[in-house]
Amino acid sequence: MIRIAMWSGPRNISTAMMRAWESRSDTFVVDEPFYPYYLSKTDVDHPGRKEIVENGELDEGVVSNGLISDTKGDYSIYYQKHITHHLLPSVSREWMKKVVNCFLIRDPKDMIISYSKVHSDLNIHLLGLNEQYEIFEYVKKITGDVPPVIDSMDVLMNPREVLSKLCDSIGVIFSEEMLSWSRGERDTDGIWAKYWYKNVLNSTGFNTYKEKEENIPDKYTELYEECSKIYDSLYKHRIK
Repeated sequence: MIRIAMWSGPRNISTAMMRAWESRSDTFVVDEPFYPYYLSKTDVDHPGRKEIVENGELDEGVVSNGLISDTKGDYSIYYQKHITHHLLPSVSREWMKKVVNCFLIRDPKDMIISYSKVHSDLNIHLLGLNEQYEIFEYVKKITGDVPPVIDSMDVLMNPREVLSKLCDSIGVIFSEEMLSWSRGERDTDGIWAKYWYKNVLNSTGFNTYKEKEENIPDKYTELYEECSKIYDSLYKHRIK
């Protein structure tokens, strides 16, 4: 079995990417497995925080072990959707040596505009850019190779081509099943879906890329500049 850990920041088509993989007949998925633990150890005020913590797995060791040991029927691929800043320093990274780590990035402008609509007090931690770069460097160190990086704009502009190249880079045969899915919720969606997944729940595939006409709120100008430097350092490694 191949276990794929996809590391993304928030508001970054990460749920649509999970849908694409779950649409494959050979793949099962997990949605942000460290999220309940992350909320339980921080004071981040996310929608549904109490419900998520009360119903989620709060033992990070149990979560980590499941990521490298869980199986399901005859499925040959285990796709794991991860948000980078959920991987707190208290979580051992030994399990990451047993999965294929990939990275999904997005222009910070689009992330900030999208996130600011659902959260009024943004900072670089909530966007996960520092953590994404740090995890990228860690994976590069333990593997000796540059891990696969895909950019959300590239995916939206040409999902078949980018996903085909991603699959090829990790030794998986691309499937046309990845390009479409049915509307609605999934049993595999986190209980936080009702707060964050409105667009994906109404989708049947990757939306066509449209450049945002809005501007970044003035109060986030410095945040954007800081994030852009990190984004650029990852962008140069993206699969084209």
